[in-house]
Amino acid sequence: MPHDQECETLPNGLPPGTNPENSISRNPSPVLAGHDRLEIFHQHRRRLLSIAYRMLGSVSDAEDMLQETFIRWQQSSDAEIESPEAFLVTIVSRLCLNYLQSARVKREEYFGQWLPEPVVTDPASDPYLTSQMDGEVSMAFLVLLERLTPLERAAFLLREAFDYEYAEIARILEQTEANCRQLFRRARQHLKQERPRFEPSPKQREELLQRFLQASSHGEMDALLALFSKEIVLYADGGGKATAVPNPIFGVENVIRFLMGARRKLLPADLDRQVRQINGAPGVLSYWQGRPHSVLSLDIADGRICQIFIVSNPDKLSRLPILAS
Repeated sequence: MPHDQECETLPNGLPPGTNPENSISRNPSPVLAGHDRLEIFHQHRRRLLSIAYRMLGSVSDAEDMLQETFIRWQQSSDAEIESPEAFLVTIVSRLCLNYLQSARVKREEYFGQWLPEPVVTDPASDPYLTSQMDGEVSMAFLVLLERLTPLERAAFLLREAFDYEYAEIARILEQTEANCRQLFRRARQHLKQERPRFEPSPKQREELLQRFLQASSHGEMDALLALFSKEIVLYADGGGKATAVPNPIFGVENVIRFLMGARRKLLPADLDRQVRQINGAPGVLSYWQGRPHSVLSLDIADGRICQIFIVSNPDKLSRLPILAS
């Protein structure tokens, strides 16, 4: 999807002479003396990880951004920091923006479809990853965010997901408030065109997933026809390292044909499928020989399945839990 070019350029992280405290000023804490820098960082780590994951769609990349943020946090002087949250959110946001500029080229060269790294968000999973992980980190939502420019994505997330004021966002992104309002408005318009008007309830999601599993595992074509939207699309991400179709599959008949063929020819017969919360919604985590094999997520609109996402790239499954013996 084409985008308007942004007229402003971003600094490379925090350039010399740039005080990150010119970013936001909520929760002022002017005195750091006597406080453990590591302890303060961990107090804000969940929010920083949530911002970075939403920005990048990758847990591994988000953790890299947090590591770099921590290094800059440790190297900063107390005089630079009036609010730890302001300082840290500014650093991680700018690092993510700079990373996205180069990531766009890499993702365009990616083998096949690039999908976000899935996260297990049920109560038994890593609390650092599940904090603030709700429906707004669904696979479908993260895929939509990929269609925004980095600045649009940052402005939208900081405003919509984390409730920052436009003045705060302007300081973080080094834009004017008017520009930030325009970025947010443009991002919201892009997303509104693609997102369903009414979100299904958790119960509806669970029921549709169970019906899908029943129909697909038994080859019940009529049942799948009843579940699928006419505009259904299937996306698969193997990253060139696992079996996956390189291009999206469009249309009911094509998707059913693929699912039936994959069940017979591509998938191990002894897969262990478990229904888990994936990115805030019911999904399927499949194991083979005790290790994650693939993750399946569904997007639902008007009571029917409109998108199927399958991630089998082993690099994107490496942080998922191993099957307990």
